[in-house]
Amino acid sequence: MTDQPDIREAIVDKAVAIAEHSSWEAVRLFDIAAELNITLDDVRRYFREKEDLIDAWFDRADGVMLNVSEQEDFLSQSPRERLYQLIMAWLDALAAHRIVTRQMIGAKLEPGHIHIQIPAIMRISRTVQWMREAAQRDATFLRRALEETALTTLYLATFTHWMFDESNNSRRTRAFLKQNLQLAEILDRSVYGSSDKKTGDAADAATSTRPKLIPEVAAAQTNSAEPLAAPSHEPVAADSQEKTG
Repeated sequence: MTDQPDIREAIVDKAVAIAEHSSWEAVRLFDIAAELNITLDDVRRYFREKEDLIDAWFDRADGVMLNVSEQEDFLSQSPRERLYQLIMAWLDALAAHRIVTRQMIGAKLEPGHIHIQIPAIMRISRTVQWMREAAQRDATFLRRALEETALTTLYLATFTHWMFDESNNSRRTRAFLKQNLQLAEILDRSVYGSSDKKTGDAADAATSTRPKLIPEVAAAQTNSAEPLAAPSHEPVAADSQEKTG
C-alpha cells in the first residue's frame, strides 16, 4: 500500500463507524482492514493495537480544543470562560459518537486491564496539560500542582456527566461545568486572592504614576475631612515666612 497522509484518520473513522453499527467491543482490526481494502500490516504501521485507536480518537478532541485557543478573541475572555470553552470544545468534538466514546471508556475500565489503565491515566494528564497551556495558566510550584489536581478532577467529573447526558446540546453538562468552574474560582480566590494578574498590574501602574504629596500636605490631607487642592509649586518654607512677617 502506498503511504497516504489520511490513512490513519480513515482507520479511526472506520473503527468508529463499525462500533456505531455494533459496539466498540465488536470492532476488529481485520474488519477495518477489509473494509478499507488494506492489509493488517498496513493497519499495524499506524496502530500497534486496538487500544491505540482510542488514543487517536481522543487526540482529535485535543486538536479541536487547541484550535479554539487560536480564536481571535479567546485571550480577552476571563480565565474561567477560557476553561469552559476548552472543555466543552473537547467534549463537543466527540458528541456525534457519545455512546461509542462511553463504550471506549468502559473497555479501558474492565477489571484485569492494568496494562491499559495505567496509560489511560497518562492520557488524561496529557489532555489536562494541553488544556492548561491553551488557557495560558502560568501558576508554579505548589499552586500549579493544586491547580492541576483541581482541573483534572473537574475535567473527569464533567466528562463522566457528559457521557450520560441526553439533554439537547449537552445543556445539563454545560450547566454542571459552569457551576463547578465558578466554585473552583471562588475557592482559588479565597486561598490566593485575585487571579487576574492584568488587573493587579494595572493597579500597580496607576499607583506608580500618581503624583506624590509632600509630607506636610499628605499629613494635612489625612487629618482633614475635606480633600485638599493640589499643592502649590512654591516652597512651603517660604510661604510660612511670609505669614510670620
